[in-house]
Amino acid sequence: MSWFASLEDGSRRHFKTIIISDVHLGTAGAKAKEIVRFLRYNTCDTLILNGDIIDGWELKNYGSWKVPHTRFFKMVVKMMEECNTKVIYLHGNHDDFLDNILPVHIGNLSILMDYIHESNGKRFYVVHGDIFDSVTSNLKWIAKLGSIGYTFLLWLNKGFYAIRRLFGKQPYSFSQYIKSKVKSAVSPTSSYEKQLSSLAKFKNCETIICGHTHKPAMKMIGDIQYMNSGDWVESMTALTEDFEGNWNLVYYQDLPEAKRSLSTTHENMMDEEAEIDKMESFYLAGIARAGLKI
Repeated sequence: MSWFASLEDGSRRHFKTIIISDVHLGTAGAKAKEIVRFLRYNTCDTLILNGDIIDGWELKNYGSWKVPHTRFFKMVVKMMEECNTKVIYLHGNHDDFLDNILPVHIGNLSILMDYIHESNGKRFYVVHGDIFDSVTSNLKWIAKLGSIGYTFLLWLNKGFYAIRRLFGKQPYSFSQYIKSKVKSAVSPTSSYEKQLSSLAKFKNCETIICGHTHKPAMKMIGDIQYMNSGDWVESMTALTEDFEGNWNLVYYQDLPEAKRSLSTTHENMMDEEAEIDKMESFYLAGIARAGLKI
């Protein structure tokens, strides 16, 4: 049984390129199950993982690695095997443990600092974006403290969501609001975007594609197109490119697969993979009982 939805019935879409960033695997806020489901229904020729896919900062302190987080990488490997997907993993500030091994090229997998994506006669400069964040670059200890605070705000969000639902109001991200206010006070968004756009122009590219800010966007800054893939902690967004060169910012919550009930055909893992997950859960539980850390 394939891990992917069928192309024949139209439930799966195949793109030229998909770009995602800021998954933050290893944190409680990571939407690992949702992104795995997204990739089951949305395959591509090129998958660009634009930084902060694994949250090394959080894993060193209070984070924990769960079975769904492993399943994300199993899905990426399956895309490489079954769809012949080319995977580009770009360095972010939270996965800076990659510093000592860059660059890496193994088959269809490349791990890089940045990447120039060429498609339909155009050049796109793809980089995580933390290089122009003054806090991340120059005051790393403050950035790490802010990361802990953000994790706490995500925890508060759960109660905030529940209260808003009780009064019939739409979900609102209190944590994202606070983060944006702090970021704009320290490093104005307009300046950050302009600096990235200038870098794209320096690289002879018409478009800059980044992540980092957790703010999905598609807009023009002067004569440079600015695109931000958002995140998979709150926004749950991705950038997609079709074979005619059209780019779209997609929100998981708006896609048909987000509203489908789980089905045996497309949602359950193969029996063999389900057994592996059970064994992995048993193994991790045993380590926890023994008081060991991994």
